[in-house]
Amino acid sequence: MADEHMIMAGRLLAAVLAGGLIGLERSFRGRPAGFRTHTLVCLASTVLMLITVYEWQWIQLHAADSIRMDPTRMAQGIMTGIGFLGAGVIFKEGITVRGLTTAASIWITAAIGILIGIGFYFPATATTALALFVLSIFRWIESRMRTQNYARLSIAFDRGGVLDEPALRAELAQHGFDAAHLSYRVGESGNVFEYRMMIQTTRPENFGTLAASLATNRLVKQFRLAPTGD
Repeated sequence: MADEHMIMAGRLLAAVLAGGLIGLERSFRGRPAGFRTHTLVCLASTVLMLITVYEWQWIQLHAADSIRMDPTRMAQGIMTGIGFLGAGVIFKEGITVRGLTTAASIWITAAIGILIGIGFYFPATATTALALFVLSIFRWIESRMRTQNYARLSIAFDRGGVLDEPALRAELAQHGFDAAHLSYRVGESGNVFEYRMMIQTTRPENFGTLAASLATNRLVKQFRLAPTGD
């Protein structure tokens, strides 16, 4: 019995270590589901799997009894529950969706906890290393990839001094932007005319130069430039 307790303790500590390592990376990135969340997810998954691995210790069977156990049901239940937790860290603002990577990291952390719970240390260690590799090195690769960067842009003018659409598109093109989904709005009792659109560029630094240009344009009454994130 003492040896089994040592094995359980070792698996629980391994779960804390694996979950903590992934959680540290998320905390470093400023994510709300970070160090403690990932540690607890991995630990909880391990505990629940230990219940099935050592079920013979808490289910008293007589010699004639025959009960078919299926430990995979516990794993399925864990992953189903993690789905609710993962959904809680995903939020949407306009077309921007954030938290997908954190949700995926919570999911893989739960899977690592299951591996540790059943004593599969090698795949658990390899999976932890690969998860950290993906979260860190792949982020570095993504930051250097040439990708499309999108933003929501709204610009308001006084009705007596509206910049016409061709001139506005020319201004955006000068700063390296393409505009799409252009819409129009009149507000403030008809005194303000507003453009709303999606803009995209392959150079993120263009957002700053565009904002500076709009801020010095005397025709612009107000504007809002909101780059989308992942």
